Amino acid sequence: MEISSITNEEWSELLGTGKWKGLLDPLHLNLRRLILRCGDFCQATYDAFNNDQNSKYCGSSRYGKKSFFQKVVLQNSSSYEVASFLYATARVSLPESILLHSQSRESWDRESNWIGYIAVTSDEMSRKLGRREIYIALRGTTRNYEWIDVLGAELESIEPLLRPNDDQSCGNRKQSSSSRSESDDEDDEKVPKVMNGWYTLYVSDDTRSPFTKTSARTQIVTKIKELMNQYKDEKLSIVLTGHSLGASLSVLSAFDLVENVVADKPVAAIVFGCPQVGNKAFRERLQKYTNLQVLHIRNTIDIIPHYPSRFLGYVHTGIELLIDTRKSPCLKDSKNPSDWHNLQAMLHLVAGWNGEEGEFEMKVKRSLSLINKSCDFLKDEYLVPASWWVEKNKGMMLNQDGEWVLAPPADEDLPVPEN
Repeated sequence: MEISSITNEEWSELLGTGKWKGLLDPLHLNLRRLILRCGDFCQATYDAFNNDQNSKYCGSSRYGKKSFFQKVVLQNSSSYEVASFLYATARVSLPESILLHSQSRESWDRESNWIGYIAVTSDEMSRKLGRREIYIALRGTTRNYEWIDVLGAELESIEPLLRPNDDQSCGNRKQSSSSRSESDDEDDEKVPKVMNGWYTLYVSDDTRSPFTKTSARTQIVTKIKELMNQYKDEKLSIVLTGHSLGASLSVLSAFDLVENVVADKPVAAIVFGCPQVGNKAFRERLQKYTNLQVLHIRNTIDIIPHYPSRFLGYVHTGIELLIDTRKSPCLKDSKNPSDWHNLQAMLHLVAGWNGEEGEFEMKVKRSLSLINKSCDFLKDEYLVPASWWVEKNKGMMLNQDGEWVLAPPADEDLPVPEN
């Protein structure tokens, strides 16, 4: 699934510099491959996440940075390196579907969860490409779609993320024919706001935890600045990706980066099943940045992207690639909304999508078995067990005393604070 033979100009087009005009219908082969790559980066956050509350490492990544991509069985794993793990906490109590914690008294951390990673193309791959690609993958939730109902849908101002003077903002902004008043009595509808739940996870820190002494936001911004300096003599691009909750965080973080950090490099958020992120003012401010584009891959029958609700002041953000899981002959006629929102089902559709009017036909080789990695959406005739991605014996091992116990992680897989 390599995209190694294209020019940097073509790469910029894939990242949306032309707003993906002419690339979505029919779906361009290299864009299809890029979307699948981003989806696989997202899937890696699910596959690596330890959600076993019996384990004292619940809430962490099962795999360390060094061999992360090999252990999640990412295609062409040697082409990418994890530069940093990312952790989140919250100042307020959130449902367990958002932040999971171990029941063990010896828990690795009681305040934080691993929420993703920042990766870069390897030196060898970067030389081959003629550019250095940076990816930020943010994890969604591990439970069903009901999590969004209990997260809290109120809008919250993101004024702390905004630069005080529009003329000094970091990214490339389009010139507006009329200037907007920044006075204190400005209409509330003109204040950029996002859902409180997204914002809380993004900006919260907890001094009690060595993993979240700084917020997820600070971790991302700090690392991106470091990488931009490290690779300042190379052509750079930044792609954020996520599914569900991770999609919303990716859009928010992408905006934050162009607002405050990245002025002259392409930034794209390629997201899947993204709930609505913010209000109209947030979308308008995001759209003013010419170096940022958002592509949302959405299953037309998925209900999550309609949350929280336009009646609460929310709007959709970005350009949509609409797909429909009902078009695949390989999938069951499921009535389960969780299946409609399933990431691997979406990636299966992307691999064979030929437009609303076209017949489903695989254009990129992709194993059908991946569909059932965490669900039972694939037709029974394919003889693939449901939810088959699990640790061997659910992580249990026979120790020297003849007792079955949870196996401890290898030293390289133990959670270690980034700073």
